Amino acid sequence: MWIGWIEFDVLLGDVHSLKQKRSVLRPLLADVSRRTEVAVAEVGAHELHRRTTIGISVVAADATHMRDVLDRAERLLAEEHPEVTLLSSRRGVHSSED
Repeated sequence: MWIGWIEFDVLLGDVHSLKQKRSVLRPLLADVSRRTEVAVAEVGAHELHRRTTIGISVVAADATHMRDVLDRAERLLAEEHPEVTLLSSRRGVHSSED
């Protein structure tokens, strides 16, 4: 079993309040989850209205599939959601045999 995660530091576009931040993030997270079948959540920078940290995790039978799913989720955020700018990302990969 392989467990992979990716964490994104994200800058939000024209957002001026935490309420607007939620209105941008809620459909974004739902879209990523639905289209890539991963677990996704806002995991940091909760108090900042123009920044957030998004975490994605996946469990797969093999490393190749797990990496493909994480790559697809990253491309989805970077290329299909112009309302956000990816500032950085970092990944972790673990095997059940670690």
